[in-house]
Amino acid sequence: MRARSVPEVADKKKDPNILQGFKAFLMRGNVVDLAVAVVIGAAFTNIVNSVVKGVINPLVGAIGTKNLDGYSSCLESPCKVAADGTVTKGVPILWGSVLGATLTFVITAAVVYFLMVLPMSKYLARLETRRKAKEGTHEVIEVTELEVLKEIRDALVAQRGPGQDQR
Repeated sequence: MRARSVPEVADKKKDPNILQGFKAFLMRGNVVDLAVAVVIGAAFTNIVNSVVKGVINPLVGAIGTKNLDGYSSCLESPCKVAADGTVTKGVPILWGSVLGATLTFVITAAVVYFLMVLPMSKYLARLETRRKAKEGTHEVIEVTELEVLKEIRDALVAQRGPGQDQR
């Protein structure tokens, strides 16, 4: 029979704790909420991309091209691009694709705010108002010890009357 060293015993004790800690981490509400948000966000990306490609790009295309990726400037003239899309000469700046990505972000942020965040905030405020109405409007006023002592002093002075000796 072989004697175990202290590190071997310590390693066996750490494994269940690590697994339990990992399980506790995964079971927290924030992790689950984050996972749902990522999945919804990924699905929502398709909708936003369709809106940008189907509505925004044609509106911009009324001025120029329907594909924003086609907008670019040349840092070093002349810019030459081969048929396969590789740059053979010059340094192009593809600001059209940056504009498209920015529009996609702004539209996504606006839709998330106006269709999800704002209604949820109003709903939670309404719930809070209803909760306060059920409890009544009895608010607890914190009174410091000094204020209580002043009230006791004033009550004692009032009991003594006006002609009593005050110390």
